[in-house]
Amino acid sequence: VFERHRKRKHVCKKRKHQCQYCPYSDHSPSALVLHERIHTGERPFKCHSCGKAFTQKSSWRNHQRIHSGERPFHCSLCGRTFTQRGNLTTHLKIH
Repeated sequence: VFERHRKRKHVCKKRKHQCQYCPYSDHSPSALVLHERIHTGERPFKCHSCGKAFTQKSSWRNHQRIHSGERPFHCSLCGRTFTQRGNLTTHLKIH
C-alpha cells in the first residue's frame, strides 16, 4: 500500500492529463474527470428523493443519509450521532 502511494504521489511528477478548458493537469485521469466537471457543470449523481445532483458519488452517498436517517458516526463521550465524520471531528473539539 505504501509503495503504491509513493509511486503515485512522489515519483510520478509528470502531469500527463491536461484539462481541455484550463491549464490544470494531473497524473490521474479520474482526478481530471472530476476537475472537468467544474467547467462542464456535469452532475451525474442525482438524489431520487429530492433531485439534488452531485459531481462525486461520495457526496451523493453522504447526502442520502439526510433522507435515510442513517447517522453512522457516534461520539464515544456523549453518544451524539452524526451523518458525516467531519461533523463528529468538529463536535469532539467541544469535549
